[in-house]
Amino acid sequence: MIAIPPSFWLDTNELKFPELNQALKEPNGLIGIGGDLSSERLIHAYSSGIFPWYGKDEPILWYSPDPRMVITPEAFHLSKSLRKTINSSKYNVRVNTVFFDVISHCQNVYRSGQSGTWISNDMIKAYCNLHDAGYAHSYEVFLGEKLVGGLYGVALGSVFFGESMFSLVSNASKVAFAHILQKSDYKLIDCQVENKHLESLGAFNMPRDLFMQQLKAFV
Repeated sequence: MIAIPPSFWLDTNELKFPELNQALKEPNGLIGIGGDLSSERLIHAYSSGIFPWYGKDEPILWYSPDPRMVITPEAFHLSKSLRKTINSSKYNVRVNTVFFDVISHCQNVYRSGQSGTWISNDMIKAYCNLHDAGYAHSYEVFLGEKLVGGLYGVALGSVFFGESMFSLVSNASKVAFAHILQKSDYKLIDCQVENKHLESLGAFNMPRDLFMQQLKAFV
């Protein structure tokens, strides 16, 4: 049984999180429990290197894993096949036109090894509020007028904190991901935890201390 430090239980009346050096090693990076999903808390969390991630029937869980998977424009690996897809102009990428549709599609994505989605209706409401406030953004891939892929996340300064992506056709989410890395001014993309799909695009693990240095420099 995991021993949870008393300081991990968050007060809804305070935005403060425990110091990151208190984060658990297992589960990797757990740093807080409870609180709420207010825009103020979410912005404070992301700027502190923390994000929410929890399942059905669980309290809100907050993480800052070590290491942290990230990608930079310089590290991005554009395969020949993906380059060909992008250059074909088959897909049209739009930004922030159908945020709710993107996050709703992400909610319904089947993920191997998971019994359900971590994107609850409360999460959708919270990130839609962040979107309305100008912090959460969606990158949407259209085939004609049909939404076929995309991703969403939170932007603070020159850092984009990726949350989730979906594809209804092959490579659609990769097209959105490539758009962020090639057509935006972000210096760092936070991918949160190790992901083989993103690793194939050039994502790599960064020690949390270095990630926080980068965060302070770019946010």
